[in-house]
Amino acid sequence: MSEGMGARRELAVVVLAAGKGTRMRSERAKVLHEICGVPMLGHIQKLAGEVGADRLVVVIGRDAEAVRSAYGESAEFVLQAEQKGTGHAVTMTEPLLRDFGGEVLILYGDTPLLRASSLERMRTIKHETGADLVILTASGDIPGRVLRDAEGRVARIVEVQDASPEELAIAERNTGVYLVSSDLLWAGLHSIDSGNTQGELYITDVVGYAVEKGYRVESLWLEDANECLGINDRIELARATRLMQRRINEQLMAQGVTMLDPESTWIDATVEIGCDSIIEPGVKITGRSVLGRGVHVKAASYIEDSRLDDGVIFGPSSHLRPNCHLMAGVKIGNYVEIKNSTLGPGTKSAHLTYIGDADVGADVNFGCGSVIVNYDGYAKHRTRVGDAAFVGCNVNLLAPVEVAARSFTAAGSTISLDVPEDALGVARARQRNIEGWVARKEGRGAARVATAKPKRSAKKRAAKKKTAKNRAAKRRPAKQAGRKHAPKRKAAHKRR
Repeated sequence: MSEGMGARRELAVVVLAAGKGTRMRSERAKVLHEICGVPMLGHIQKLAGEVGADRLVVVIGRDAEAVRSAYGESAEFVLQAEQKGTGHAVTMTEPLLRDFGGEVLILYGDTPLLRASSLERMRTIKHETGADLVILTASGDIPGRVLRDAEGRVARIVEVQDASPEELAIAERNTGVYLVSSDLLWAGLHSIDSGNTQGELYITDVVGYAVEKGYRVESLWLEDANECLGINDRIELARATRLMQRRINEQLMAQGVTMLDPESTWIDATVEIGCDSIIEPGVKITGRSVLGRGVHVKAASYIEDSRLDDGVIFGPSSHLRPNCHLMAGVKIGNYVEIKNSTLGPGTKSAHLTYIGDADVGADVNFGCGSVIVNYDGYAKHRTRVGDAAFVGCNVNLLAPVEVAARSFTAAGSTISLDVPEDALGVARARQRNIEGWVARKEGRGAARVATAKPKRSAKKRAAKKKTAKNRAAKRRPAKQAGRKHAPKRKAAHKRR
């Protein structure tokens, strides 16, 4: 009853994602939890695309609307209001796929580590052998046992709760992944019942039905059992994330990216990195970030949803927040944070700088401690810095403001007005020293204060001496006049 060899038929992927996921202890549906920056269900969606699915149908239950809104028109959805087993879940898709005459690939929303190459091998086996059903098997901690007949052919699958002690000892396990002809699928689902300890409809019973009715059943042994790892709790989520991260890093290294310590390097599944780039230990790159060729990200740096063009040097210990674009040859040093900004080619910021909501030209230099003050307490504002401008150390640029091309801002300035081209912007108060202030505050007395007074320069001492001499000269005529009249006043007194 096999369909025979020939051209590959259309493929519909059915994803079972209606489980409650109670062991996750979460307010979100299990399939919406992320692995390397992508929800579990997102990995399955990508997988469906890689195997060339013509239809993608997702069976949803808990948080149905959240799942719908997350994936919109990229999939068709059916609701399983009551969870009555895997067979019941697949049956929910029949109204959508009743007229579909191709092959149906059954996957699970909580097994995101499956590789497209494994599923392609299943399709090849089905095509080359003319099988009606191909099941994926593996070893490991997987509940279903694969029972074979005396000739070694697949006979049926028994769930662990229904298995005898002898059956529990079987090493070959059922992963739950099936590639089945649509006519066999619907016929088998209509024939099964819930006569088991759980009182549910098992999709596994379709295997026994196919064998009984003379359909051809084949299997594929999965060498890497981690591919079928199902995620039911946070511990398994962490394990799957570690495995996925290792896979991502190895793929990038195979494409020409150098990682000095892959075990401490975290890169999302959505990140792109060009060849000859170097990623140092402790780096995390997330979201839709794109790094060009020859980019060097130094230790303990964090990059989110940003673009770094060829030859950019970033870090160590710096943070690129979302929506940034560092053009070719930009050099960013340690403890620099950049947010929602574009930096032109060759621009530099060596250390201790914040650049937020800015459009920066080429070959600009930001001095140590410079800050773009982009928030006024009510709204964010943008700053523009022209080509070859120089922002001095500890300069504050109060947005919205423009520092034009080839202009300078003096160290320590707070710039609140535009600085014209080729100008020097200076905005700082004159220094004033209040002598003795600390001594008085600490009660150390005036004598010590006097010794602490700075000595005047020779020029200042000469000027002070000349001023005193001039003042004395102005007072001298009055004193001499007083001496002329004094004897007369004294003589007159004697006569009296």
